[in-house]
Amino acid sequence: MNYHIKDESLADSGKLRIEWAAMSMPVLNLIKERFSKELPLKGIRIGACLHVTTETAALMQTLKAGGAEVYLCASNPLSTQDDVAASLVVHDKIPVFAIKGEDNDTYYEHLRAVIAADPQITMDDGADLVSTLHTERKDLLDKIIGGTEETTTGVIRLKAMAKDGVLHYPIIAVNDADTKHLFDNRYGTGQSTLDGIIRATNRLIAGSIFVVCGYGWCGKGVAMRAKGLGARVIVTEVDPIHALEAVMDGFEVMPIAEAAEIGDFFCTVTGDIHVIRQEHFLKMKDGAIVANSGHFNVELDLEGLEKVTKSKRTIRPFVEEYHLETERRIYVLGEGRLINLAAAEGHPSSVMDMSFANQALCSEYMVKMGKKLEKKVYGVPKEIDREIARLKLSSMDIAIDTLTEEQEKYLSSWEMGT
Repeated sequence: MNYHIKDESLADSGKLRIEWAAMSMPVLNLIKERFSKELPLKGIRIGACLHVTTETAALMQTLKAGGAEVYLCASNPLSTQDDVAASLVVHDKIPVFAIKGEDNDTYYEHLRAVIAADPQITMDDGADLVSTLHTERKDLLDKIIGGTEETTTGVIRLKAMAKDGVLHYPIIAVNDADTKHLFDNRYGTGQSTLDGIIRATNRLIAGSIFVVCGYGWCGKGVAMRAKGLGARVIVTEVDPIHALEAVMDGFEVMPIAEAAEIGDFFCTVTGDIHVIRQEHFLKMKDGAIVANSGHFNVELDLEGLEKVTKSKRTIRPFVEEYHLETERRIYVLGEGRLINLAAAEGHPSSVMDMSFANQALCSEYMVKMGKKLEKKVYGVPKEIDREIARLKLSSMDIAIDTLTEEQEKYLSSWEMGT
C-alpha cells in the first residue's frame, strides 16, 4: 500500500483519539452501520482531500465500511494530526498522504498521489483536488462520476468553474446544507477558532478589543464566542446586509482601516484575498495578534508584512513575531493558516457529525445519480438534510411535533383565510 505519513509508531495513540471522537458522532455511526450491511459504495474509488483529523478518520472508516476504496490527503499543510494519519494507515489500511507542517511542494505531491489512484468520486475541502485534476490530469476527468465540497471557499471556486464552463463533473456543495453551515460554520468555527487562538497565545480574551473580519456564518460564530469570553467585538464587512446584521446583533461595525488602529486581536473569516493588508499592519498597535480562520492564508497579506519587517522570530509555537520598521511588533498565528487546526484540533466531533454525515450520504447519492446530473454545483438534497437533522435530534433524545392533517391541508391550500 502506497502512503506518506510522519510516523507509523503513532498509530495506537491515534486510534484511541479516533474512538474518542466517534463517541460524539452518533449520526455518522448509524450511517456506518447501514453502509456495512448495504455496501452502497462497493467498488467505488474515492479520492478525498480533507483536514486529516479524528473526525475525518471516522468519515473515512464509514466510507470504507460502505465498500469504497478510499485515498486521503490533507487540505491544509498544518491541519494534519499525525497520529490519526498513522492510525488510518496501520489499523484501517487506508492510504494517507499527509504530514503536519508539510511544505507546499509536498502538499501538491500528496494531492497528486490521491489523483493517481484514479478516483471516481472526489471529496474536497477548498477545491484544490478538483482544480489540480482539471489542470494537470484532464485525462481522468471523464471517468469521474461526481464529487462533494466541504467548505465555503471551495464552493465559491467550483461555482466559478461551472460559470466558466470548465467544470467536467457534478459536485454537491455540502457546505450549503443547513445541517452543515448553520452548525459547523457557526458553532464549530466559533469554538475551535477561539480555542486555537488561546492555545497559541495563552492571552486573556476578556477586556480585549477583538476584530472579526467577515460576518458570514463563520464570522458570526467567532464574534459570538469572543463576546462570550468578554471581548469588545468589532466587525468589518463589505456586504451591507451582513454589516447591518452585525449591528443588530450588538456589535460595532467599521472599516478595517479604522479597526486596525485599536484592535488587540484580529481574525479573518471571509474566504477572500488580502483582507488585512500592509497598510493595515502598519496602523496596528504594538503587540497586536493576527490570526486567520478562513480556508487559505491569503486573507493576510503576509508578503506585504514582510516588506515592512526588519526582523522576525518564532517566539513560541504557532506565534511569529514581526518586528516592523516602525519598531512595533505584530504577532501572526499559525503562519496565517487555519488557526483552529494549526494550533488546536479543529471543530468538535459532535458538530462534524452532521457535516460528515452529509459527506457520506451525498457520496451515496452521487454514486446513484451522478451520471444523470449536469456538470454544475448542486445543493444537498433536502431529504438528506432533514434526515440528518432528525437523526441528530433523536440521538439527543429530543422529540418534536408533527403536522396534523388539518395543518398540512392549510399549508398546502389557498382557500382558507383569516
